[in-house]
Order: sequence, then structure tokens, then C-alpha cells
Amino acid sequence: MEAEITLKYKDAKDAEAVARAVSPDNIKTPPGLSIKTTSKGNKVVTHIECKRKIPTFIATIDDLLFCVSTAEKTLQIAKKRI
Repeated sequence: MEAEITLKYKDAKDAEAVARAVSPDNIKTPPGLSIKTTSKGNKVVTHIECKRKIPTFIATIDDLLFCVSTAEKTLQIAKKRI
């Protein structure tokens, strides 16, 4: 199973901040699971490849979106303080 998730942001700086925030989660994955997140302009693109069971695939997508949400909230708070 494969998925490519693309998220669009206001500018490239926000996209890069979110991509960098979630990328450390992509380093250690169990065998049969591959995740790569990059920023391309004002977009964050994550490619997920899963050779495990569908619950692992769904949980991986859910975890990614939760981490993205947390990064976005943190970015909003940081912007308010600047």
C-alpha cells in the first residue's frame, strides 16, 4: 500500500517548518514501513509505503496527521509571540 499526502501552506517558510518538525518521526520505522516527508515550495509532501497490514498503514497516516496538527499549532503560537 502506498499513500502520498500533500498539504498546502501560506508560504514556503511554513511548509518547511512543518516538514522539519515531523521528519524526525520518519527516521525509525519498523521493517516494511517507509515514510519520507519533504517540503516543496509552499507544500509538504509525505510519501508512505507500507508492506505490513492495513491497521499499520492507517495508524501511520493517523500519527502523521496528528504530528502535523501539533506542528501547525506550535507554529501559530510561535508566530503570535514574534
